[in-house]
Amino acid sequence: MSDLKRTPLYDLHLELGGKMVPFAGYEMPVQFPLGVKKEHEHTRNACGLFDVSHMGQLLLHGPSPAEALETLVCADIVGLPQGMQRYALFTAQAGGILDDLMVANPGDHLYLVVNAACKDQDIALLDMGLDDEHRVEVLDRALLALQGPKAADVMRRHCPQACELVFMQHGRFEMMGVPVWISRSGYTGEDGFEISIPAKEAEALARRLLAEDEVEAIGLGARDSLRLEAGLCLYGHDIDTETTPVEAGLIWAIGKPRRHGGERSAGFPGADVILHQVDAKDHRRKRVGLLGEGRAPVREGAELYGEDGRHIGRVTSGGFGPSVGRPVAMGYVDIEYAEIGTTVHAEVRGKRLPMVVSKMPFVAPGYHRG
Repeated sequence: MSDLKRTPLYDLHLELGGKMVPFAGYEMPVQFPLGVKKEHEHTRNACGLFDVSHMGQLLLHGPSPAEALETLVCADIVGLPQGMQRYALFTAQAGGILDDLMVANPGDHLYLVVNAACKDQDIALLDMGLDDEHRVEVLDRALLALQGPKAADVMRRHCPQACELVFMQHGRFEMMGVPVWISRSGYTGEDGFEISIPAKEAEALARRLLAEDEVEAIGLGARDSLRLEAGLCLYGHDIDTETTPVEAGLIWAIGKPRRHGGERSAGFPGADVILHQVDAKDHRRKRVGLLGEGRAPVREGAELYGEDGRHIGRVTSGGFGPSVGRPVAMGYVDIEYAEIGTTVHAEVRGKRLPMVVSKMPFVAPGYHRG
C-alpha cells in the first residue's frame, strides 16, 4: 500500500480502529468497530462524521470564471447566485460524463469539489480547456462531512451561524478560531454539512466533533449504502464516459439556459448528442431504481433480464438497504422496461431474482430546505 496517499485523518482512523482499504488512490476506512450496518443506522438516526478529504478541492480564478466553466459543463453556472452551490457534470464530445462535481460561488471565484479518482484528469481538463485569463488553484485542505438528522444540533454548538444555511447553500465561517468553508447538502440523503478546513487543522476538528454524544465515525461501506438508498450516483459505477446525462436520469443537471431555446444554449462538450436526447427523447436505456424481494442482495454487475428472458441491462450499484429493510439497487435497462412497477429479474449465482422498477430515492430525503 506504500504508493497509496493518506488523508490528514489517517492516524486518527487507525486510532479509532478503522479497517483501511485502497480507494481512489488513498488508504481509506471502509468501516470502524461499530460495523457497516450500525454505522448506516446511526447516520440515519443521529449523526455520522465522514472523512472525504480524498476529494479534489479546487478554486477557479479569473475575470469571468462562471462563463469559463460553462464551456466544460452543462450546468447553469452563470446563473448561480453568490452563496449557493450547484451539481454539475463535465461532459465529453461524444456525450458521456467525464465526472460529476459540486460548484460553489463564494463571490469573485468558484470553488469546485471533484471526485478523487478523477481529480488529476479534471485538473488537466480545466488547464487545457480554460483560456489564458483563467487559472485553477489546487488546494491542500481536508473535507469532513457531518451527516444525519442531528447534524444541525451538533453544528449549533460549534458554528451556530452555519445552521442558518439551507440546502445547497455555501458560506465562510470559523470553527475553533480557524476559517472554514461550509456547505449544506448531503450525499447520504440526510441533512448535513460539508466542512472544508486547512489540512493541518482537520484532526483537531474531527476529534472535537467525535467527542459529541450524537457523532460516530463512519466509513466508506456505510457511505455507499446510505447514498444508494438516497438514489445518488457514484462516478465510475452509475455514471461514466459511456453514459449520457439523459440516460442517467440527470436531465435536471442540464441548466435550462443551456438547452435549446435557452439564452446560452449548448456551448459545452457533447451538446449536440445530449440536447438531441433531451428534445427527441430517443435514448435507448435509462437508469432506474430496483427493489428486491427477500434478503439476498443484488450487487453491481448483476445482469438484468425481462420476464420473457431477454437480456435488458445491468446493475451498477446494489446491496441490502438497512433503512429500507430489503435489497435495493440501481442500474440501466432498455427504455421499454424503465416504467415504474415493471418486474425484471437479476441473475445472482445462477438464479434469477425478481426486482421491481421503483422510484428513487428509496428513503425520504431529510435535506434542510428552510
